[in-house]
Amino acid sequence: MSPKSFLLDDRLHEYLLAHASPPDEIGAALIEETAALGGIAVMQIAPEQGALMALLAAAVGAREVVEVGTFTGYSALCLARALPPDGRLLCLDISEEWTSIGRRAWAAAGVDGKIELRLGPALESLRALPEVERFDLAFIDADKANYAGYYAELLPRVRRNGLILVDNVLWSGAVVDPARDDADTVAIRAFNDLVAADERVESTILTVADGLTVIRKR
Repeated sequence: MSPKSFLLDDRLHEYLLAHASPPDEIGAALIEETAALGGIAVMQIAPEQGALMALLAAAVGAREVVEVGTFTGYSALCLARALPPDGRLLCLDISEEWTSIGRRAWAAAGVDGKIELRLGPALESLRALPEVERFDLAFIDADKANYAGYYAELLPRVRRNGLILVDNVLWSGAVVDPARDDADTVAIRAFNDLVAADERVESTILTVADGLTVIRKR
């Protein structure tokens, strides 16, 4: 089974996939290999989200992209394919084990030359980057406690009219469940409030997969 939105039943999800460009052989193999990892595979983005992110990257003419949280590399595969031949994707993650799966897929797809993977705490990696408006698009999909920190570091490094995409912002509906007060849910609520009140940007939450915020820097 492909990962899917918690908002969709199986029948509607199958219809959605049937009316969109499906993952190619490499993407499908990566989804299957990730699924074999077990429960941790829920960290992989849904194929329809990958398609949307690639479309957005192409629509803004992205040449420089950064993602925080790479996991097994499906999001990176989608984004790298949307970049021009001289485009660059910087991937930040802490796991050699999981990203090694992505590296094989990137090589098989011929996009590994566009991708730089830096292993280590992502906040440290971001703070080490020059504070200049370098990136056309950024994607955040990592530990929820640091979402606000990642956003704070990325916004000065994204160009005007550039995009920041943020995953899991609906958290399977937990953001509106008063009984949920775990650390991740509280962090996501606080992050959503932060972005909604930030006059430096405009944003909207899309009901794609587990909720995807699209932020445009003014």
